[in-house]
Amino acid sequence: MSGGFVFSEKPIQIESGEGAYLYGEDGTEYLDFGASYAVASLGHSHPAVTEAVQEQAEKLTYVQASYPVDVRTELYGKLATLAPGDVDNVWLCNSGTEANEAAMKFARSATGRSKIVATKRGFHGRTLGSLAMTWKDKYKEPFEPLAGGVEFVPYGDGEALAEAVDEETAALFLEPIQGEGGIHPASAEYLRHAREVTEDAGAALVFDEIQTGVGRTGDLWACEGVGVEPDILTSAKGIANGLPLGATLVADWIAENPGDHGSTFSGGPVVCAAANATLDTVVEEDVPGHAAQIGEYLRSELEAATDEHDLPVREVRGVGLMIGIQVKRGANRVLKNLALSEQVLALPAGRTVVRLLPPLVIDESHADQFVDSFVEVLG
Repeated sequence: MSGGFVFSEKPIQIESGEGAYLYGEDGTEYLDFGASYAVASLGHSHPAVTEAVQEQAEKLTYVQASYPVDVRTELYGKLATLAPGDVDNVWLCNSGTEANEAAMKFARSATGRSKIVATKRGFHGRTLGSLAMTWKDKYKEPFEPLAGGVEFVPYGDGEALAEAVDEETAALFLEPIQGEGGIHPASAEYLRHAREVTEDAGAALVFDEIQTGVGRTGDLWACEGVGVEPDILTSAKGIANGLPLGATLVADWIAENPGDHGSTFSGGPVVCAAANATLDTVVEEDVPGHAAQIGEYLRSELEAATDEHDLPVREVRGVGLMIGIQVKRGANRVLKNLALSEQVLALPAGRTVVRLLPPLVIDESHADQFVDSFVEVLG
């Protein structure tokens, strides 16, 4: 019987996970510094999330979103309370790309315009609408023609932004820190400028916080760290600690005319229970503050090791526990050697960047283990 054909499988069979570690079927322990693209924000099999899922599954696994359910209503309220600024109207879906699709539709409906401005190196998803806002041709070319009306500008270029965002623009889509594009943080000045030009043009400012949100950058939302409030914020990945959930949070002026949109599996009770437990833990245990502290420690240790061992590293950059290591040799080869010889898992971000998105609950011993393994592979 043939297996899956979309994903290229790695030669590691995973059987279980706990905290910052995954375990192969042969018992091999792997330090997980990718968290499956930032999904396992509280680590694998977190007890609070597991308990919430089990309790909810015993009562009700699913009912459509037009019927109120306490656990879903609780999540609506929780996200509205935790939202940055006034983006407290909540739409739930199943993934980041769906959250961005919804954001695109909501912005176009609310403004009556069609033009979307996005950035070079940006990544917003793989469905046809979100894909149209994603920069790399390798993701797009096999599926063209895509949704039209998207204009790209260089990330971080305020003048280009001001020229592109005009009275025909429905929305500007930005990642506060580009993830797939190589871990490039935007300056506070650039994000404030984005706020100004969209307000002047009557366009929606959309922050794609699918990878940066839920504490990863040291704040609950990356935009809070620079004091800029969007009109729409999208979230997914770490929001339910491994269960599929996406959220699109919008301001009142967007919610007043969102157009016709829907989803069969919007806000299933089991995934909502997981998200409630995840968000409660993140807030009560100050997970963002911990991520800021450990992230600073990890970056400083990587920089020190690079200097001490003269490693082929061009730059270590990032915020919180969203870190990119730009290497002088191919990132995929480094990652392969880390996995097979050191039992450490991480991610690429382009050809030359090793991307670190570990669980936000790692401690200094996990950081030290990664640095030692990285030195072993590159040194």
